[in-house]
Amino acid sequence: MPEPTALSRVDVTAAAADMLRQLSGTHGQLMFHQSGGCCDGSSPMCYPVGMFRVGSSDVLLGTLQVEGAYPIEVYMSRSQFEYWKNTHLTIDLVDGRGSGFSLEAPEGKRFLIRSRMLTDDELVAFDLAPAAPA
Repeated sequence: MPEPTALSRVDVTAAAADMLRQLSGTHGQLMFHQSGGCCDGSSPMCYPVGMFRVGSSDVLLGTLQVEGAYPIEVYMSRSQFEYWKNTHLTIDLVDGRGSGFSLEAPEGKRFLIRSRMLTDDELVAFDLAPAAPA
C-alpha cells in the first residue's frame, strides 16, 4: 500500500516540475513567492534562495518536493493569504513571457497558479472549519 501524502496547500504539475529541475541545475536552491499584483501581476515568482527576502508579513504555504531538486518553499503575503486561505494552489508552467523577475522568463515560459477550493476534510485539517460531530 502506498504511503499517504502529506496534506499540503501547494502542488506542482509535471511541466512545472521539469522546469524547476532545469532551473535548480542552473541556479541552485529555489523558492517561490506568490506575487500580489502591481508590475508582475499575480504570478508565482521563482527566485534563487536568498534573492527574495521573506519577512514576518509572509506565510509559508508549503514546501514542494520535486524529484531531482532541493525542496522548494512557497510563500505568500499574509494579507493576500487571507483571500486565498480556502484554496489549494497548483503551480503550472505555460508558454509565454510573464512580466517580472521570475527565473523561467528567459525560457519563454511562465509559471501560473491554478487553484481549487479546499475540500471539507482539508478545511478541518487546516483549522478553517470545525470537525463534523461524530
